[in-house]
Amino acid sequence: MPRTLPTRRMPRHHLLLHRSPPPRHRTGAPPPRTSDLVLALLAVLLLAAFALMAACALTAGTAP
Repeated sequence: MPRTLPTRRMPRHHLLLHRSPPPRHRTGAPPPRTSDLVLALLAVLLLAAFALMAACALTAGTAP
């Protein structure tokens, strides 16, 4: 009776590690929205502008 499987194993290329998906209850925070990032950037720029105005006022010698 002939064998149904070959006697030699065929080489397998591109072996990958199979990772299980993360559990659903520990997925972490959702990714930040673009609008939140824009608002944070505007807040930082506003604070930098206030700091620059205060530095200019102090070096000029005028009190606000």
